Amino acid sequence: MSATKSDFELDRYDIQAIGDYYRNQPVRIWWRCVVIFVPLIWLILRLRLSAKSSTAELKKLAIESRQLLTRLGPAFIKIGQALSTRPDIVPPVFMDELAELQDQLPAFPNEIAFQFIRDALGADPSEVYAEISDDPIAAASLGQVYKGKLKTGEAVAIKVQRPDIAAGIALDMYILRGIATWLKKNFKFIRTNLAAILDEFASRIFEEMDYTFEGHNAEKFAKYYGGLEGIYVPKIYWKYTAKRVLTMEWIEGIKLTNVEKVKEAGFDSRHIIEVGVQCSLRQLLDYGYFHADPHPGNLLVMGDGKLAYLDFGMMSEVSADQRFGLIEAIVHLVNRDFAALSKDYVRLGFLTEDIDFAAIVPALSKVFNPPEGQSLTQMDFKDMTDQLSQIMYDYPFQVPAYYALIIRSLVTLEGIAFSVDPKFKVLAVAYPYVANRLLNDSSPELRMALKDLLFRDGEFRWNRLENLLSNAQTNPDYNLNGTLDKGIDFLLSERSEFMHDRIIDEIVKGIEVEASKRLPPRFRTSLIADIVADPKVTEAIEQAEKPSSLGYIARLWSILQKNKTISPNDILPLATRILSKRETFTIGRDVVSKLAQRSLVRAVREVLLRDETKYQHDKQEQQEERELVGSTASGLRRSVNGRSW
Repeated sequence: MSATKSDFELDRYDIQAIGDYYRNQPVRIWWRCVVIFVPLIWLILRLRLSAKSSTAELKKLAIESRQLLTRLGPAFIKIGQALSTRPDIVPPVFMDELAELQDQLPAFPNEIAFQFIRDALGADPSEVYAEISDDPIAAASLGQVYKGKLKTGEAVAIKVQRPDIAAGIALDMYILRGIATWLKKNFKFIRTNLAAILDEFASRIFEEMDYTFEGHNAEKFAKYYGGLEGIYVPKIYWKYTAKRVLTMEWIEGIKLTNVEKVKEAGFDSRHIIEVGVQCSLRQLLDYGYFHADPHPGNLLVMGDGKLAYLDFGMMSEVSADQRFGLIEAIVHLVNRDFAALSKDYVRLGFLTEDIDFAAIVPALSKVFNPPEGQSLTQMDFKDMTDQLSQIMYDYPFQVPAYYALIIRSLVTLEGIAFSVDPKFKVLAVAYPYVANRLLNDSSPELRMALKDLLFRDGEFRWNRLENLLSNAQTNPDYNLNGTLDKGIDFLLSERSEFMHDRIIDEIVKGIEVEASKRLPPRFRTSLIADIVADPKVTEAIEQAEKPSSLGYIARLWSILQKNKTISPNDILPLATRILSKRETFTIGRDVVSKLAQRSLVRAVREVLLRDETKYQHDKQEQQEERELVGSTASGLRRSVNGRSW
């Protein structure tokens, strides 16, 4: 690829070609730096001094901020779009202005747009479409949209790309990448590869400039997520689509963040945002193909209450190994298993294996420590990422490029959720989904994650299972039958043979403890002493009063009964499946055998103790008889010796 401006208009993001082109244009680079940083630094200084400014002055600064980002071009517009969804960072007056960056940017002339349509589709717009609006309906960072109608009658959105944007984005990325490389080289505390993160971001923007690429993205997104309840993906019309022109189904709707209009339409904004969060979780953790730019301009509430995704230019992917790592990290995070969480960061590429985990674990514990009386799922996702960034300066963390887009997507989504409901917690919605995946997914990686979660130091952690079931039931995709099937297959499979001894021990212990509560005190004390192996009977009795395995099972069953998806008719085939498994017979046989062995040992001990007791009793009686005889003889002697004849 030769390094010319037109190349940037046509091809993908190419670091080498961009460097070759701009390296020989120092004047242009320095002038662009002046254009970017002089007004930006001046604006930032004014913003820092505006704490006590009047509402009118703040409004003026907000307008100037929007206008500056618009002048600086697409890369900075996307930064403004992300900030427009963060009510926890940006004051409301600034949010309102920055929100216009989503679809209310200045349009470029119709003559240019219509010429692009002629070049791409080979005919005048009036010949291609039955109708096309005189002016664009919306204008975004990379293009503008017209409303039209096909000659077959379908209403369509016609998206036309802005002129000369590739060269401008390439120049901005070259400058920002140079600054990032310089910072990384000269400041040792910066260990994250900032240049790689910028490259990932720039690659996605360049892909977004190819509308055929976006069309394929839309169809792939529809294949994976279009069938989800409450989600809609518009159709692409390929006959009228090219590199710089995209024709897709027209969607009538209300912006998700327009809470009042959504309410007037008869819909619950919070429910719809939960649908959006569930869809995002599937994107990240099911298929790994996710929307990296979910700002409010791309999310509409349709007339039937469905959430429609509109823009598919900026998409990204997460590998299967990274997805499993994310699921495990969420589980370990919620359960505060920071030793395991530190290992997750190795798997996800944040840390190397030679790290000093003894130092990392306390640091993670401090960062992810919610306020007293609050669970981790009640913390804001952004707060957690901000706190994590604090220790990245003290320890050798490196942020992988793929993770930057995930954070951008989730933080943007959380910002949208905040604008709908300030009390919305993404993690509180995410954990039930993860719990359901752990209980229902049969992949070896998640089976192992479930084992690690439920077993610690040879003990089965019933409270963790109870927590998983309780959370999973709040997930809309929860399937009790599937959970039971997967659980039975997991517990009774050869893969879980290592757990069978523990299961047997738990069952035997549970049976004996429950039985002890129904026996007379004499037998109960003996049985309890065997179970807990404690010489102090009082402590043994207290131990017996604690919940046993069977007690926990009863509690879990009460949780399962709250679910209405299983009927009594489902119990019989389920029981038949359990009883028909070879492992069930083996476990049952071993339980009976172990109970019999322990009963035999107890019976022998009782006999031996009884014989020992009788022997001691007889010995005591003989001793008492000897003492009595001796005492009588001594008395007689004293009487004889003292009598006068």
